[in-house]
Amino acid sequence: MIKKSSTLVLLGLLILSFSVFSSAQEIKIGMVTDVGGVNDQSFNQSAWEGLLRAQEELGVKVGYMESQQEADYAPNLEQLYDYDNDLIWGIGFMMADAILDAADTNPDQMYAIIDNAYENTPENVIGVVFKAEQASFLVGYIAGKMTETNKVGFIGGIRGAVIDGFDYGYTAGVKYANKDIEVLNQYADSFDDQAKGKAIATQMYQNGADIIFHAAGGVGLGVIEAAKENDKYVIGVDRDQNDLAPDHVITSAMKRVDNAMFNIAKELKDGTLRGGQTMVFGLAEGGVDIAPTSDKHVPQEILDEIEVLKQDIIAGKIVVPFDAKTYEEYISTL
Repeated sequence: MIKKSSTLVLLGLLILSFSVFSSAQEIKIGMVTDVGGVNDQSFNQSAWEGLLRAQEELGVKVGYMESQQEADYAPNLEQLYDYDNDLIWGIGFMMADAILDAADTNPDQMYAIIDNAYENTPENVIGVVFKAEQASFLVGYIAGKMTETNKVGFIGGIRGAVIDGFDYGYTAGVKYANKDIEVLNQYADSFDDQAKGKAIATQMYQNGADIIFHAAGGVGLGVIEAAKENDKYVIGVDRDQNDLAPDHVITSAMKRVDNAMFNIAKELKDGTLRGGQTMVFGLAEGGVDIAPTSDKHVPQEILDEIEVLKQDIIAGKIVVPFDAKTYEEYISTL
């Protein structure tokens, strides 16, 4: 969907920005980051990488605005609306209310949001969610098989349905490997406080955990730093984070936000994109997985077992829990 602009605005755009291209045919997509920023080495960065791929392969024009605080969400969304974007993204569940308000104010504008599903999705909104619990289960299994202390950790950002999926999925995977392993668990109540992530991780390592999985956005950069300083293992999230600490990041629970952003951009360009729906990406859809660099640290026999677990999850033989209720049901079967 391409909104009509006034002649004056269109002329200004042609003069200032689009002297080479025909703006009448160009598709524009903009995104507003969560507070972690576009270079968070996590889901904001993955989202931007997906749009950059869309720019390169599909020829769409892309841009972003960074949010320094929650108060920036609404004005950033409004500014992207003023820029005549055909699709405006909000990255992260914390933007759910801001997206809903913007969609209500601008019913002619298409919006989409990562990591949120609405009970009643407006016709001009697309929700995108991931079965993050599935990838978390796989890295939890790896942690359960590789721990030498029988004690591992989980550090979350801010409690909510999205991070619950990482939390309970990971713990379920650990327990599937060995139900006697202790899982230390703590939340940072932030997605950008690296110092707090480092402090929590350092304490967990000192208390005997030898592997920690973080699902905490920018907080996780502090967790990775603690792993390096304590010479312990850590599990990354959202992107393959091995490059941040090649000797310490043994695997990552990848949430392919980039794939979702690209696929939806393609539907927009093809004219097949429709609002009023929630798209779900799991193992079967190529939306989650473990990092390709896992073979640097994870023994091949464990990786072979992971491939079997993937097929069991896709086939429904293993139903991975994603919240407290489903976890209690799951753990009772072990």
